[in-house]
Amino acid sequence: MRREYGQFCGLAAGLDVVGERWTLLIVRELLIGPARFKSLLENLPGIGPNLLTDRLRMLVEQGLVEQTSVADDGRARLYRLTETGQELREPVLALARWGLKFLDESDTTGATRAEWGFLAVQALIVEDAIPQVDEVYEFKVSDQTFQILVRGGRVSFERGSVAEPALTIECDASTFVQVGARMVSPFQAIATGDVRIKGDDPEAVLRCSLMLGLS
Repeated sequence: MRREYGQFCGLAAGLDVVGERWTLLIVRELLIGPARFKSLLENLPGIGPNLLTDRLRMLVEQGLVEQTSVADDGRARLYRLTETGQELREPVLALARWGLKFLDESDTTGATRAEWGFLAVQALIVEDAIPQVDEVYEFKVSDQTFQILVRGGRVSFERGSVAEPALTIECDASTFVQVGARMVSPFQAIATGDVRIKGDDPEAVLRCSLMLGLS
């Protein structure tokens, strides 16, 4: 049986649902995209199949996650966030942004995934610094590619390459997190070659850096 706080409070009620260990990390994985049980198990080293099954069952019961069959595999199940589950995007991104300040060198040996960069860059956005120029920034983090699209002062995010980005930033997943956590400045990472920038417009680099709070 899950323990509950028994308090008439929104925060306590929310923690009753997502406050157990591993639960928000499962939500993180599903914010990246729908996933099979096997993929979740591989991307959450240390959780164990029984605990993952328990957490997924709870999330399904609470209406945050739904499971569907996989067309080419009748035994497999695909897990995806429901509309209620997707409402956790902003709180999770805010918590990730806040948590960056607690990372240090001892954490760099821990597990990391390029896909986490897709969420990390969303967490870094400074709303007041979104450019008033329509352009696209492409990020190649390890073996994953995603993009930030700026249109009409609004930002959206997509996975995959873009034909003509204003700039392309390349690095590995660990470097990306270190820059986001301000353990390494963007200029240090560029100087050492850990971050590579391609693009003809230096102003686009400045606009992107300001929007990510890294300038």
